[in-house]
Amino acid sequence: MKKILVLGAGGQIGSELTMRLREVYGNGNVIASDLNPNRLTQEIKDSGVCLPCDATDAKQIAQIVADYKIDGIYNLVAILSATAEKNPMLGWNVGMGALLNCLEIAREYKVALFTPSSIGAFGPNTPLDNTPQDTIQRPRTIYGVTKVTGELLSDYYFERFGVDTRSVRFPGLISNVCPPGGGTTDYAVDIYYAAVKGETFECPLKKGTLLDMMYMPDAIDAAIDIMEADPSKLIHRNSFNVTAMHFDPEAIYAEIRKHKPNFVMVYKHDELKQKIADSWPNYMDDSCARAEWGFCPKYDLPKMTVDMLDKLSKRLNK
Repeated sequence: MKKILVLGAGGQIGSELTMRLREVYGNGNVIASDLNPNRLTQEIKDSGVCLPCDATDAKQIAQIVADYKIDGIYNLVAILSATAEKNPMLGWNVGMGALLNCLEIAREYKVALFTPSSIGAFGPNTPLDNTPQDTIQRPRTIYGVTKVTGELLSDYYFERFGVDTRSVRFPGLISNVCPPGGGTTDYAVDIYYAAVKGETFECPLKKGTLLDMMYMPDAIDAAIDIMEADPSKLIHRNSFNVTAMHFDPEAIYAEIRKHKPNFVMVYKHDELKQKIADSWPNYMDDSCARAEWGFCPKYDLPKMTVDMLDKLSKRLNK
């Protein structure tokens, strides 16, 4: 049975991944940690061990790994794209500090390591349509720079030290559990909250801005499936393109209006987010993930919209 440590368990991915990991491996085998344990959901707190941990402090991670005989780490610690641009050094120090600590601990304790990458690892010189698995990566954000660096370092630790590092390049992630945390694609989460609350939604991106997206259940499956994949079949490791759908603001607005016909969206341009979005792929080619470890998302825009509106209506009592 695996013993897993989730770093950043209070974040958007961690809030759902932690509970799914506990379903798969058992509550007692998944340790949830966060810099601020108050961010952890009550469900996480009630279902298993929860610990405070500053992932930029290697000694704290190492202590947990040693005490609980951890053999797998999910490193979800990062400052998201738009937030990191407002404080680049914080974005670099948190993202790279946590990753380097995890890589060294994984090397020393022979621990498998998952660290998500992102569409942010690409830049304006990357082919925007059907973005290849292996292509130019010259991002223009500090978030993207940390993701490319993370991919390279993770591959280096695999090749040089045999550390079992694996990763996926997540597109924009849409969740009904944890509020968004400062990412460029967060509008695709915020719009559902506005629709359920009956509020006018102010979209920060321009009409026609295509972006890759994925519903969180598919993202969680991808994170677990790649770590369970047969290593002999992995040609790539860090990092696989994965995606489920791509749309612009008008498309998600139109889909929501099928269920909420009185819902109103207006445009309120955010220059920083637009600049970042314009440098990211319209849609990625995820054929390598499908071929090498069987990636297969279950949700498209219509199916996700039904589920998002249902779940949020219940959660918000609307």
